[in-house]
Amino acid sequence: MGTNRKRVLSGVQASGNLHLGNYIGALRQFIDLQRDYDCYIFIADLHAITVPQDPKALRKQIRSVVNMHLACGLDPDKVTLFRQSDVSAHSELGWLLNTIATMGELKRMTQFKDKAGGKAEASVGVGLFDYPVLMAADILLYEADLVPTGEDQKQHIELARDLAQRFNHRFGRTFRMPKPMIPKIGARIMGLDDPSVKMSKSAASAGNRIELIDSEDVIRKKVSRAVTDSGSEIKAGPKKPAVTNLLTIMCALTDRTVAELEKEFAGKGYKEFKEALADTVVAALKPIQQTLAELEKNPKYVDEVLARGAEKARPVAERTLAAAKQAMGL
Repeated sequence: MGTNRKRVLSGVQASGNLHLGNYIGALRQFIDLQRDYDCYIFIADLHAITVPQDPKALRKQIRSVVNMHLACGLDPDKVTLFRQSDVSAHSELGWLLNTIATMGELKRMTQFKDKAGGKAEASVGVGLFDYPVLMAADILLYEADLVPTGEDQKQHIELARDLAQRFNHRFGRTFRMPKPMIPKIGARIMGLDDPSVKMSKSAASAGNRIELIDSEDVIRKKVSRAVTDSGSEIKAGPKKPAVTNLLTIMCALTDRTVAELEKEFAGKGYKEFKEALADTVVAALKPIQQTLAELEKNPKYVDEVLARGAEKARPVAERTLAAAKQAMGL
């Protein structure tokens, strides 16, 4: 790793099959970043257990998520890829930051409100309420310069910055101030069945998303059934959110502009556009699926990758933790 390169930190959820929104909004970005940045990417298994998990299923899902990232092009020789729970400094720094975070800050976090699902506050787990502080610890431990994120996660980066600034003011300069890195195209891919909501692993309808493991037939059916807007013009704009979302997907997968696609499909209907989009998605996912099949034949390889990653991550995290403890008088 070049010592003068900026450092990027990102956490990956350990639950659910990855979908096209994950690939466009995060995975492809990682592939590009690993060439020019010092990248630390962790599987957020401590965050996963803020909601009930079946232990066996969770272990299997962690391996599946790592396989998928490797299949998409992450190179374990270029990035530090590890499991969050294998580096105990995450939990320790999370507790230290809890002592300077406020209840008011956490109650304002929109992700908490979404994940609580309307439950009475008294019945929501403390971990679910408090996980943004652990997320701040994740970021600050590695002195990250940049944190790739979607618009909906920007609030968490802001909390990490607020806590870092408060800690530095109170105890002396300890943490670097991270900045969010939001891609201009594809940062927020919306559901195929409802362009007003994000494409999501947890969406009730499978028609909301295209999973990276979907077969060609399934992909074509999902694209053909994707909702469209009134009229038949293939054009982006606030009055055509569904078509805008489909154009965004095609732009991201072809590295073409919206204007170029609008020109290509001028005078053509939704059916022809969707067929072209399905072709594009199938072509993009085919090599990923082929590599994934090979990785799944060698489960020990993932364990080796995660062990090497944790070994590299621990000393970096422990240095930051030691500095924070010393600053606080511990």
